[in-house]
Amino acid sequence: MQKKSIHIDSEKCIGCGACAAVCRGSAIVMRSGKAQLPVEALCDGLGNCLPVCPVNAISFEMHEPPLQNEATVKMDLKQEEVPALPCGCPGSNVRTIQRMAAVPRRDPLAHAPSSRLGQWPIQIRLVPEKALYFDNANLLVSADCAAYAYGNFHEEFMKNRITLIGCPKLDDSSYRDKLTAILASNNLRSVMVVRMEVPCCGGIVEAVRAALGNSGKIIPWQIKVISTEGHVLIE
Repeated sequence: MQKKSIHIDSEKCIGCGACAAVCRGSAIVMRSGKAQLPVEALCDGLGNCLPVCPVNAISFEMHEPPLQNEATVKMDLKQEEVPALPCGCPGSNVRTIQRMAAVPRRDPLAHAPSSRLGQWPIQIRLVPEKALYFDNANLLVSADCAAYAYGNFHEEFMKNRITLIGCPKLDDSSYRDKLTAILASNNLRSVMVVRMEVPCCGGIVEAVRAALGNSGKIIPWQIKVISTEGHVLIE
């Protein structure tokens, strides 16, 4: 099944950043003064970026989705027929991921991983706008699916961070205002955003981006993208 996504002509691109600013899925990034689409799966195919490009460096192309690489874990990905949602988001596609059984440990409790959760609650809509645990903290704002997709989520992302989770597709309201209040009311050191590769997950990135701008503060931030197979796509 072919998928529609954008193609960016790097020779034409002048690096104005207009396309990245309007990309709803945060799929377009600016690197070395050029717009790039590092992960095609993030492109929602809606084409909001096309009309804003002043030099017509962006076009649509149809292609077969790339095959996933088999690494140490054998995965059998099976596409299943599901009714199309009104939004047409490819993130609603259902897939079954089968993994080889792990070799059992002799004493699993001796090496059981520890939780790195530093506070409660963790849902963006439930956390207070101001709390002592936010003071001088590193903040993690994550799509709730990411912790299930990425096996080492606690150690690599939650450790030494205050964790907030949410799903921009399923929640009724935007997280922008709540995150703006949290950033403006507390002394935060940094923000990390972890999202899934599906385009609709870009809403959580846009909420953080808007909140950082609205807060009036300069806080370093970064984005991590996790594939549905559990790999880090963008560092």
